[in-house]
Amino acid sequence: MKKFLLFTLLTSLSSLSFGQKSYQPTWSSLDARPVPGWFEDAKFGIFVHWGVYSVPAYSPTVRDSVGIYDRYAEHYWRRLYDGGKTQHFFEEFHKQNYAPGTTYQDLARDFKAELFKPDEWATLFERSGAKYVVLTAKHHEGYTLWPSKYAWNWNVMDVGPHRDLLGGLTKAVRAKNLKMGYYYSLLEWFNPLYKKETLNDYIDQHMFPQMKELVSTYNPDVLWTDGEWDYSSEQLRSPEFLAWLYNDSSVKESVAINDRWGKETRGKHGGYYTTEYDLVYEGNADSVQFNHPWEECRGMAGSFGYNRAEILDDYSTSKELVHILINKVGRGGNLLLNIGPTADGRVPVIMQQRLNDMGAWLNVNGQSIYGTRAWSKAPKVDAKTTTFFTTKGADLYVITTVWQEKLILSGVSASSKVSLLGFNGLIRAVKKGNTLTITAPSLSPTTMPCQYAWVYKVTGGGN
Repeated sequence: MKKFLLFTLLTSLSSLSFGQKSYQPTWSSLDARPVPGWFEDAKFGIFVHWGVYSVPAYSPTVRDSVGIYDRYAEHYWRRLYDGGKTQHFFEEFHKQNYAPGTTYQDLARDFKAELFKPDEWATLFERSGAKYVVLTAKHHEGYTLWPSKYAWNWNVMDVGPHRDLLGGLTKAVRAKNLKMGYYYSLLEWFNPLYKKETLNDYIDQHMFPQMKELVSTYNPDVLWTDGEWDYSSEQLRSPEFLAWLYNDSSVKESVAINDRWGKETRGKHGGYYTTEYDLVYEGNADSVQFNHPWEECRGMAGSFGYNRAEILDDYSTSKELVHILINKVGRGGNLLLNIGPTADGRVPVIMQQRLNDMGAWLNVNGQSIYGTRAWSKAPKVDAKTTTFFTTKGADLYVITTVWQEKLILSGVSASSKVSLLGFNGLIRAVKKGNTLTITAPSLSPTTMPCQYAWVYKVTGGGN
């Protein structure tokens, strides 16, 4: 009997070990790993760009007739010296505001974060309705927001605030039951090893050990890489790192990753796909229908890092931001909306206000966003679309960004009840064949359930 029980136990353990997926360092193997379900359910995240670039907090804007990628204040250091078409903006600004001989590295002493209160940030994020946060652990400048031993004298503990900003925010965010992720730049503009001849040294001595340090110390829910465009994923040895992440790391079962792992990987390899201000590099993706989990990232204005040169007209309104969220979710994606804190650790008030407004809308209409998927029968979305659709289980959500007296919907196969989220009254709806006509209720400003967009729930209509 004992031998039989021992044999049964060993057989069970053997079956369990064989049942666990082991990933090889090849894209065919790595791409077979599903994107974690929590990511597709979350829908709305907050991006945080914060670093030494938050000290000058400057870049030209759309009013200077520069392109989208030229408006990024977080690129200050490179633009100051790169000889490009926007260099003169940065040179003039630097000359006017800093003493002769002041280097970018000198600015780190003014990145003090003396007003940083991580609990207040986390409360703001929770109130916004976001379900995950992605912080720039290390941007292209190489400065780390945690005390990395692979960034000697170029991290928050050695120079600047002298505190673990990443660790403090991580603790506060997770206390609110939000997911916490980290942006990590694969490139470093001025690291002497970051060049073709010594790229393997850069990877072995710096990039791999630093990424593993970040993962093993802080256990990210998202690892959001960037700066992949100089080399292929083979040259960057990204499959090798991901095999470790998926097989041996502390977050192997739960971590979500993006698609920025080599100059050929966006929209092809990795985890979820990404767009940036509706672009994939230079290609416009604002009406693309993805058949894969994806995420749009963008700032509230033209820059990710805080840009003091931006004015009110540069910022998207709360209404526009809610509509962007609806657009992305209706097309099966997520929105990662950026804030750029100040060097002293404050979230600019205009960004707080925008997040509060989005949270107020989601407080009424969140069931049409969280945990939903795109409706397979939805018409193709374009710039003129004002009605969007999501589904959850058997239910269909009809999200209209323009108040309409009547909505006529095709392809609705079944329906037992129509309701307007946030409104307790009855909604008149008539179904003939596969066409459903919804008549909007008569509402006043005091009975209108929300601003910006309205959601009808069609119970059983999502089949």
